[in-house]
Amino acid sequence: MTNSIREIPLSEGFLVIGSNTTENHPVIGSMIKNEVINKQKKLIVADPRKIELARFADYYFQIKPGTNIAILNGFMHVLIKEGLYNKAYVESRCENFEELAKTLERYTPEYVAEICGLQNHEDIVKAARLMADLTPMSLYYSMGITQFVSGVNGVKSTANLQMLLGNMGVPGGGVNPLRGQNNVQGACDMGCLPATYPAYQPVASEENKEKFADAWGAQALSTKPGLTLMEMMNAAHAGQVKAMYIMGENPIVSDPNQQHVIEALERLDFLVVQDIFLTETAAYADVVFPACAFLEKEGTVSNTERRVQPMHKVIPPWGDARDDWWITTEIANRMGAGWQYESPADIFAEIRKVTPSYAGITYKRIEKELIQWPCPTTDHPGTQYLHKDKFSRGLGLFTAIEYTPPAEEVDKEYPMILTTGRLLEHFHSGTMTRNSRILDEIVPEGFVEINPNDATNINIEDGEIVAVSTRRGSIRIKAKIAGKSKPNVVFIPFHFFEACANRLTTDSLDPVCKIPEYKVCSCKVEKIQA
Repeated sequence: MTNSIREIPLSEGFLVIGSNTTENHPVIGSMIKNEVINKQKKLIVADPRKIELARFADYYFQIKPGTNIAILNGFMHVLIKEGLYNKAYVESRCENFEELAKTLERYTPEYVAEICGLQNHEDIVKAARLMADLTPMSLYYSMGITQFVSGVNGVKSTANLQMLLGNMGVPGGGVNPLRGQNNVQGACDMGCLPATYPAYQPVASEENKEKFADAWGAQALSTKPGLTLMEMMNAAHAGQVKAMYIMGENPIVSDPNQQHVIEALERLDFLVVQDIFLTETAAYADVVFPACAFLEKEGTVSNTERRVQPMHKVIPPWGDARDDWWITTEIANRMGAGWQYESPADIFAEIRKVTPSYAGITYKRIEKELIQWPCPTTDHPGTQYLHKDKFSRGLGLFTAIEYTPPAEEVDKEYPMILTTGRLLEHFHSGTMTRNSRILDEIVPEGFVEINPNDATNINIEDGEIVAVSTRRGSIRIKAKIAGKSKPNVVFIPFHFFEACANRLTTDSLDPVCKIPEYKVCSCKVEKIQA
């Protein structure tokens, strides 16, 4: 996030796109609702499903899955055509505007409405005019923007819009991605990306190679980026990766094209899984390490707004469970590493040395202060919002982006669109929440949400078991008839292994960041004949 959660009251309005905020990020969702309902702030929502926030929106765009770039281009077309964009900001702080404007010329409201499956193109014009009046407007998105083969371009499009409006580098504005888990941001910060060291320092850099070799006492560090998760699975499937160590992740439920993932894991020579429960993935492991749950360990997490927060041990570890860092250290030292860590505090001390954005953050400070990176020195207050006076690259770069369709479009054999997501009651692959008796009683099983018109055409009733199939597989699942999605679009939450949405999803990847296209593929729904 470029900005902060506590800045929500500073926003005059909100654009929420590709985020079911009140279910997936309920604290932030409730804060936005409070501003809209009780303080008459403005709200624009774009999402294929009629999510809760759509009820309170001044303009709601029920777009076709995978058409985010088109709707964002449509808003920007209007802003430029009517001269409503922030000219002073664009001229002083941005570059490549002319190329952007040229590309946007053909994204007329009529053209965009056709791509997005919208009946009323005039609302695109009205919503763009409203955005221009909101000073500042904040933009929130989640995996409904990123989980496409055009995910990187979708993110760039959100930045284009906010720069065009002058909403970057100001309190209450910004581009604000909402992370899917509590420490995803922190994991990325620590270098859990295949092409970067901690703090996003490229592994391809010889200078960084020398820096980390010296800090870690390591030899022969590579300057070649590693594989992403999906590339690892493909390599394992092809026999090129022989062993895998999976920590706190359940890819058999959370990764696309489940059968491909299972085959990849079965072809490994050796699989280690480290988790707090015996997950579906752990069932395939040669060795399982029992790890501590969050109440059983010390350390820090870095949340969606770049805030570093302390974690404290509340109860002793259960049974043979051990801290993740302890397990990793023990394995490394038995392989000859000679690591000297005695506690998470020792590890954090090293983090401060090699991670410039964390250098000024200490355990003592985060107990009393709200600190967001970058925080380069111990007398620095942290950074509430990014790009205040200038962008990290100097001028903000507009990127001219064309809409591209999803990797898989509907046809006669698979005439419907499948999109996937999460529910309020469950979390990710269900590893934790489905072990909560109360939560599992509230939503005990998966379902396919289907429009009433489609249900009538297929001759199915609410609660009936149906077959949902794609080119990758088929599942049997209970039908839930609801008007949240348009006709010809169905939704399945991915938390449920026994009716696994990711048995159906495509593993087509964004060419830049290699994220799978979880949010759209073609499918068919069939009545099961007795």
